[in-house]
Amino acid sequence: MGSRILKLHTAFLLGAVLLGSTPALAETVLHRGNAGEPQTLDQAHTSINIEEFILKDLYEGLTIYDASGKIVPGAAESWTLSDDALTYTFKLRQDAKWSDGSPVTADDFVFSFQRVEDPKTAAEYANILYPIKNGEKVNKGGLAAAELGVKAVDAKTLEIKVERPTPFFLELLAHQTALPVSKASVEKNGADFVKPGVMVSNGAFKLVSHVPNDNLVVEKNPSYWDAANVKLDKVVFYPIDDQAASVRRFEAKEMDLVYNFSADQIDRLRTSYSDQVHVSPTLATYYYAFDSRQEPYSDVRVRRALSMAVDRDFLAKEIYSGSQIPAYSLVPPGIDTYGAPAKADFADVSQLDREDKAIELMKEAGYGDGGKPLNIEIRYNTNPNHERVATAVADMWKNTFKAKVSLVNLDVSSHYAYLQEGGKFNVARAGWVADYADAENFLALNLSTNKTFNYGHYESPEFDALMAKSYAETDPAARSKLLHEAETHLMADQPVAPLLTQADLWLVSSRVQGWHDNAANQHLSRFLSVSQ
Repeated sequence: MGSRILKLHTAFLLGAVLLGSTPALAETVLHRGNAGEPQTLDQAHTSINIEEFILKDLYEGLTIYDASGKIVPGAAESWTLSDDALTYTFKLRQDAKWSDGSPVTADDFVFSFQRVEDPKTAAEYANILYPIKNGEKVNKGGLAAAELGVKAVDAKTLEIKVERPTPFFLELLAHQTALPVSKASVEKNGADFVKPGVMVSNGAFKLVSHVPNDNLVVEKNPSYWDAANVKLDKVVFYPIDDQAASVRRFEAKEMDLVYNFSADQIDRLRTSYSDQVHVSPTLATYYYAFDSRQEPYSDVRVRRALSMAVDRDFLAKEIYSGSQIPAYSLVPPGIDTYGAPAKADFADVSQLDREDKAIELMKEAGYGDGGKPLNIEIRYNTNPNHERVATAVADMWKNTFKAKVSLVNLDVSSHYAYLQEGGKFNVARAGWVADYADAENFLALNLSTNKTFNYGHYESPEFDALMAKSYAETDPAARSKLLHEAETHLMADQPVAPLLTQADLWLVSSRVQGWHDNAANQHLSRFLSVSQ
């Protein structure tokens, strides 16, 4: 009897040990391919989505995008808007904490927004917060940072005044530039506040390690207010811009998510992986910018000719396997407050007739076959899709204008850093994903005052004036009309040549739960889980 009890007791203990070692209790890790190395993890200097994906796991703004891409409360549990639509009052969550356990306060947000607009910070994306009262004046040195329209009413109440009614303001507050920093951490650590082991964050995860060009690891933040509902213990981001390598790692089950795989693989991957292949239409435009500071790209005839000679149908169908659509407007379709975008006047002309007109324009300008030689360098960020587009466009310009076209590429961080820092070029590939669903977000890229994203340094007093009127207009219909006039002017001048309206290409392992395709391309890891 005693021997039997001992055996049962031993069996029970052994079962407990085995149960404790089952995969169900193992660490839950999501492996995310991230398409490139981030330039920065500083909110004030971020500008691209591969940084955004990481930052939004680490930090939480006043508002956030939920799993379906809708704006919902984040660090703020609620807010009210005054009758004149000029004053927002946010109530921060009482249990909102930084990863070091200290409370997230209204002062942290005041400090963060002032830091972005302070000209000494030189934030590349400061204009995203210009709707805040005095935002632009502070950023341009006309007022002290303390004059920015943000105020801590008490530790958990934040008041924000805006210059004018801004229907998309809650979306702006979900942008990566509007993510808060810990005032105490930044004041103590300076620029080092972004480093692993130093960073203090308020999001669902905290930074553990970062090996540049290899991996970046975040783990669950136990101080996060909603930590109980975060199903992942750890997320590993892999900054791989080699699309073929990313796909191979997905197929080897080494990565659960791959962002921006090569479009020519869509059919093959769908055959093998079915609904794990996601092609998600989004508010994004793929375009080429012309450097209008130098000849011949300072000549509108040359810009129009080059744009007209690009066969966008070929790019969409042959290079992107129909996953993108031809674009003749900078603003993509699908923005409810704007309606149908204003297309270039050659949008409905056949490609052959377009090319004939392009040749005439180029001859008028004195370039091309029979004129001055046309030597063009196309810059793009390293990516097989972008290389194929550049190669195809180069062939189109060679065949149409007898141009000599060369290609140069840099990794994504270096490419955009070069453009944002004012580097000279001939033609450069760029893409813009909506920060918020409003036409202004796309059109403002070409304002002469936009020193960061007006890559080609386009200057048009007429365009600037139309945009200025739109900012002062409070009637939605009248504002939309002004924005259409501005886009019509822009598409006539072609400082940028829109080529494609984009879709986001993702590979999502069947292990991943909670994934929802959405036009905002927002996929916070806190809403995801993985099956073992």
